[in-house]
Amino acid sequence: MATLFLFCFASLFYQLNGGPPKILLDIRQYLGESTFLEDHGPPAPNVLPFPSQVVYNRVGKCGSRTVVILLRLLAEKHQFNLVSSDIHNKTRITKHEQVDLMKNISSIPQPFLYTRHVHFLNFTRFRIEQPVYINIIRDPISRFLSNYFFRRFGDWRGEQNHLIRTPGMKDDERYLDINVCILENYPECSNPRVFYIIPYFCGQHPRCREPGVWALERAKQNVQENYLLVGILEELEDVLLLIYKSPDYKRMGNMTGTVHKHTPTLEALQVLYHRMRYEELALRTPEPLDEDEEFDTDLEDANSWLVHQ
Repeated sequence: MATLFLFCFASLFYQLNGGPPKILLDIRQYLGESTFLEDHGPPAPNVLPFPSQVVYNRVGKCGSRTVVILLRLLAEKHQFNLVSSDIHNKTRITKHEQVDLMKNISSIPQPFLYTRHVHFLNFTRFRIEQPVYINIIRDPISRFLSNYFFRRFGDWRGEQNHLIRTPGMKDDERYLDINVCILENYPECSNPRVFYIIPYFCGQHPRCREPGVWALERAKQNVQENYLLVGILEELEDVLLLIYKSPDYKRMGNMTGTVHKHTPTLEALQVLYHRMRYEELALRTPEPLDEDEEFDTDLEDANSWLVHQ
């Protein structure tokens, strides 16, 4: 998967820049003289349009801050326009807001890459040319834990930055034990709040916010038809290790280190796993699901998640 992500990432910037940047040539030399075509044969025809318009509708707490900084370096070096929205907490927008946003995105000089925390936008619904999408996701439970502690305690940039993000949070909520939150079914640790990743790919339809097969299948269809790549954060490290050969990236560092984060009990994880079963299945199951499909939520699944962290 990491190799596939690297290939797709290289392909994106190859087309944005009209040719492979030097860093990708260096990576090829690092990997050896074998090429993708030699190893795998010619790729299947790509039905997506030429990606001179790219939207990164970044999923929260999936390493997007680090990726945006990397994109900023690449944009400066390879001369494409990077526009990063400063709106972070409005992923669902009205029909009028959708049209305004899509028109603004389409007006950016090409080639461009636009990034914002926003659920998938269907440009063609409003007769606007559809851009190509990219995104990065991570294990849903890992993302939830990162967000839970980030809202309360921030990250390594400063112990006080959480007070700026959540100034109205009272101490009893800030220091709420995550096991209590999960096992006693607090809203923050229950659906629909924990149904977070799939809506980014499903879109703005109200049913996209309802945990279920409909939202999952629509998200998968949008990925197949509109996304150039969807990377997995847990497998991104291998790619970033190669990019570490770039001096600019060495100076960048990791921007996603949440502080005070710890793992819930196995009992709490088992409950959380069941609540997030559709998002877990989105990472594992390429085949369509039936509405009455049963889910395996036994102790082995939760224990397996613990082992692989």
